Amino acid sequence: MFPTAAGPTIPAGILLPESVLGSSEFAVLAAFVAINTVIYASLALVNILPRIYPTDWVTNRNRRTETRSIYPDGQV
Repeated sequence: MFPTAAGPTIPAGILLPESVLGSSEFAVLAAFVAINTVIYASLALVNILPRIYPTDWVTNRNRRTETRSIYPDGQV
């Protein structure tokens, strides 16, 4: 029980009893929820950031050195 400034005391486990809050099953569930929250937060952050294409960083040997357009000088 925790005393408050207003005077009345509030029990420590309002929704669940203290025996449930201290159990190992509850600790495993809390750890799962924490990991799940971190994963979804990181996925949301990845969706906000601009997309990164690794092919932009790597040079491709199959690129043509000359244009094969019907307008070789770039004229349209």
